Amino acid sequence: MDYISTRDTTASPHKFTDILLGGLSADGGLFMPATYPRLEPSLLDGWRDLLATEGYAALAAEVVKLFVDDIPTAVIEELTAKAYSTPKFAHPDIVPVTELDETLSIAHLSEGPTAAFKDMAMQLLGELFEYELARRGEALAVLGATSGDTGSSAEYAMRGRDNIRVFMLTPAGRMTPFQQAQMFGLDDPNIHNIALDGVFDDCQDVVKEVNADAAFKAKYSIGAVNSINWARLLAQTVYYISTYLRVTESNDEALSFAVPTGNFGDVCAGYVVKRMGLPIDRLIVATNENDVLDEFFRTGNYRPRSSAETQATSSPSMDISKASNFERMLFDALQRDASATKRLFGTKVKEGGFDLDDLGGQEVLDRIRNDFGFVSGSSTHADRLATIKQTWEEHGVMVDPHTADGIHVARGLASETDTRIVVLETALPVKFADTIVEATGREPEVPERFASILAADRHVTDLPNDAERVKQFIVDTLGQ
Repeated sequence: MDYISTRDTTASPHKFTDILLGGLSADGGLFMPATYPRLEPSLLDGWRDLLATEGYAALAAEVVKLFVDDIPTAVIEELTAKAYSTPKFAHPDIVPVTELDETLSIAHLSEGPTAAFKDMAMQLLGELFEYELARRGEALAVLGATSGDTGSSAEYAMRGRDNIRVFMLTPAGRMTPFQQAQMFGLDDPNIHNIALDGVFDDCQDVVKEVNADAAFKAKYSIGAVNSINWARLLAQTVYYISTYLRVTESNDEALSFAVPTGNFGDVCAGYVVKRMGLPIDRLIVATNENDVLDEFFRTGNYRPRSSAETQATSSPSMDISKASNFERMLFDALQRDASATKRLFGTKVKEGGFDLDDLGGQEVLDRIRNDFGFVSGSSTHADRLATIKQTWEEHGVMVDPHTADGIHVARGLASETDTRIVVLETALPVKFADTIVEATGREPEVPERFASILAADRHVTDLPNDAERVKQFIVDTLGQ
């Protein structure tokens, strides 16, 4: 399997381990597989039996092998077994699925160590990083940005690893107390939290700016764990496949997925497996009030908002107005025209965005809607409260506000498909207690493993929204 950049398909292709540690292509593009492996019905039949008999980790190994041919298969099996194990994950299925009602199911992606779906990718990424760095005899300084859950998932996956240092940028004051406690409560010497004076998009822009400094990136071995890293999306494809195999009885059945998203990473993994041939009908993109993606799928206009225009909402992990992974899907929608992709995301986005005329007309949007299966919707704080309350009172199921976004939008777009819709859970309700109390009048259950997390001391450095200051902090910390 070879990998190419969304902004230059003429350059020499890369292997998986070439792109694993860096994340972003040197030309500013994102890495994509040169071709998509095919999920033939016979392969899905075999995987259905494999999942039932050997479990999620074994399935993950087989999926990874389709995309990775430069790591020995036995090593891949060892790494997935370490990544997806109990009690690291609270449920033996790793991603259990429950039926909410006659039309909706929920895939529970929050059984991991930080109670968020980001654990599904980060646990494998930590194993892959450690393996590849040890093979090379190298160390890595991971630089990431988080709107809530990526940071803690990355830190819990990377903590204690001798050849990895983590520098995680967070938007100051924009996360819930529980999310902050999970991150800032860590006192591992290889973990460094930075609270940036800005919103998530500012944090993400700083990460991109630092990565764009090729000399700095090379000297300090800067790597990425955000969803710009292809390995994260690869890991996320597995739970779409496992969920499909658990919910359906044969490959003649199709499913639709409703995915709460701001950065387009979670739903992009679903797009990949649909292109691979998994029987998916609709990919339902659910946003909150920061509805840049919803606006695009409805109108064909992609208008990233400024930091000042990005609203702070009760589903804060989706308070994102520049969807990094959107470039991957649009690259395909433009039939892999790298020059057009580079113009749109390298120039037009910086100028305020683009529309159908820049894309070449209605044909591209029709391809995205009809061939790729995308539809979208958004929700408000009132919608989230009503959905959380209804789901609890009618079904006895407590959901977090991001998952509520997904449920609300799924119900509103149920007429778009005649298949069962699976809503991808984002996090456990305990991470957003204030909203749960507002919606239901009761505190969410606190799993025993998180009982004392709010009492931990805080370890965090406040910095201005300035890439040069962040770079200096990295230099001072590494002492090089």
